[in-house]
Parts: sequence; structure tokens; C-alpha cells
Amino acid sequence: MASSTEATLDALFHALADPTRRAILRMPAERPHGLGEFAPAFPMSSVAVSKHVRTLEAAGLVTRQVQGRSHLCRLEPMALVAAHRWLQAYEVFWTQRLDALEDLLAEMKRKAGPP
Repeated sequence: MASSTEATLDALFHALADPTRRAILRMPAERPHGLGEFAPAFPMSSVAVSKHVRTLEAAGLVTRQVQGRSHLCRLEPMALVAAHRWLQAYEVFWTQRLDALEDLLAEMKRKAGPP
């Protein structure tokens, strides 16, 4: 059974895996958007856009505030903290690997001598 952290990461990366959802996510990053504002920006039905927004909501990336018939979507940037922490662990790995590659290339240049 997946831990709560793993389930959160699964939902985040699932939501971010789709280019349409990433594009939708950029919109409320600028300012809150009504649900109806998303649909004209994409070549799909408003029902399909709404489904994408629900996936972003499930991942905690956006919140929806209902005001009468209007649905206002806001970005929740703190939801990305879990993904950022997970990726940071790999930053150390890749930094070490790239440093080792840089050292190897410098050593190969020294052995090869001047051009």
C-alpha cells in the first residue's frame, strides 16, 4: 500500500504529466480564473477542460471557490513542495555525476595534450 507521501507524489506527477493540464495551471498562476475562462484557450469542450481542472484539484494544485454559478480557480503553489523535495534528492545525485564527468573530461584533455 502506498504511503500518503507517495500517493501525493503520484497525484502531482499524474496531473503535471499532461501538457494541457500544465497549460491550464499556468493561467491561475497569473491570477485566479473562472472555470469558463479556461475552455476558450483550448481546442476541446468545456466538459473536457473541467475534467482536467478536477485532476489538478485532486492533486491539490488548484482550489475551486464556488460563488453562485461561478467557479473561481486559484493556484496552490505549496502543493508543489512535495514534488520539489522529491526532485531535490536527485539534484545531489546529478550534480555529483556531472562533476565527475567534468573531472573525467579535464583529465582526458590533460592526457591528450595541446591541440
